[in-house]
Amino acid sequence: MKEIKAIIQEFMLPKVVEALREHVEIPGLTVSRITGFGRSERAAGLSETAPMVKLEIVVPSALVNSVVEIIRSHAHTGRPGDGKIFISTVDEVVRIRTGERDQNAL
Repeated sequence: MKEIKAIIQEFMLPKVVEALREHVEIPGLTVSRITGFGRSERAAGLSETAPMVKLEIVVPSALVNSVVEIIRSHAHTGRPGDGKIFISTVDEVVRIRTGERDQNAL
């Protein structure tokens, strides 16, 4: 299993979420509103942080490439600040309500 964290521009959230709902059988996702800055903002001399959103999705390894491509293509504007996608290995998942583990807990 893998965890995909994507930091994208806030205004792109509806487009990305709709694309994920239409094209991929994901078990669910978490959205957090965040602020931050990246290299391109620093290079432009911007001192304030920009509003962004962070998507967190845990999926079976077989879905990683399709989920990443959906996020990348639907969050892309071609301008600095489009965001980043991080992929990490998940060792274990436990569903609190039932005690199910791993794939069954997704």
